[in-house]
Amino acid sequence: MNDRGKAPFVSSADRAGTGLEFLQKMVSGEYANLPIGDHLGFRVTAVEKGRVTVTGKPDERSYNLLKSVHGGWTAAVLDTAMALSNLSLLAADQSFTTLDIRINYLRPVTLETGEVTAHGNVLQSGRKIAYCEAKLVDGAGKLLAHGTGSLLILPR
Repeated sequence: MNDRGKAPFVSSADRAGTGLEFLQKMVSGEYANLPIGDHLGFRVTAVEKGRVTVTGKPDERSYNLLKSVHGGWTAAVLDTAMALSNLSLLAADQSFTTLDIRINYLRPVTLETGEVTAHGNVLQSGRKIAYCEAKLVDGAGKLLAHGTGSLLILPR
């Protein structure tokens, strides 16, 4: 999933334009994947206003002692989907930071699970706080984990 050689990495802090425009460039390949995505094996695959899809496939380096994917991997994917769904609504002069996340682990993720997809969306966005959720599903659409979070909207 590393595409550093093909496209430049541009951080949200350095972006020009809206959050949605920035994410559309990431999905199209004009901008490189997130470094954490390269490291953990996931990428943003779709975006629209208030919604983001993140797709990934963990490998054995993500395993815990129970021979399943560590909950931190799942949390990182869900947090990314929630945060970027919020970013998709932000104006050029706005930024954000995550205030809190809560993850409910419903089924184990293993190598046999294969590729998983997180669907993140904004539930409500105000002037200062956005509330988001994300659902992690397997290839058959079975719900593996669910996350909720709140994000602080900041001036840039």
